[in-house]
Amino acid sequence: MKNLNIFKVAVFSLLLFLSTNIYATKFILSDDGLIDPRTIVKVNEIGNEAQSKLGVNIYVYAKTSLGLEKNISTKDKIKYIKDYEASITKTLVKPYVLLTMAIEDTHVNLIVSSKLKEVIDKNDILNGYVVPLLASKDKNSTFAKASASLLNGYAAIADTIAQSKNIELESSIGSSGKVAGTIWKVFMYTLVVIGILLYSYAMLRRKK
Repeated sequence: MKNLNIFKVAVFSLLLFLSTNIYATKFILSDDGLIDPRTIVKVNEIGNEAQSKLGVNIYVYAKTSLGLEKNISTKDKIKYIKDYEASITKTLVKPYVLLTMAIEDTHVNLIVSSKLKEVIDKNDILNGYVVPLLASKDKNSTFAKASASLLNGYAAIADTIAQSKNIELESSIGSSGKVAGTIWKVFMYTLVVIGILLYSYAMLRRKK
């Protein structure tokens, strides 16, 4: 399996920029049909401004699946994804930030080149802007949630770098992204607390 995984990563690396994905752009390296065309337009707007004003390249790589084996162990999964992402970053122009997503593999990640590691808080971006929208249990399709979460995270990355340089981006979507993520987290925490209270109440009634 180890040799097979190495071979797959090599193949993916070779084909990375030969993709026939119609929506692949300078900053969206792959979207696999997961990103709404309107989101693509906005990402490119933000990406171009970030490149020209901040001197930073912000990339997105989204896939339905990275091609993992069905019964792969957690250890092998982590190594496979790490190698897969390493094959992507080799081609990127520094300084860069790469936001990756694989829906079926339940994977999101943020990879930052060394120059930006003190500027970008990976956990803040993913947990505050990307994951809450992607994991939301609502009527919206995976397509819609992937688009929203990627745009949310992408804009937050650009805004964070801009703030560190005291530069205001015209393409910024403002604080709405963080608000959306915060509202969702508060909603989920509320549901958990209510669930605990109802369970405790039920147990007390049963004892009586």
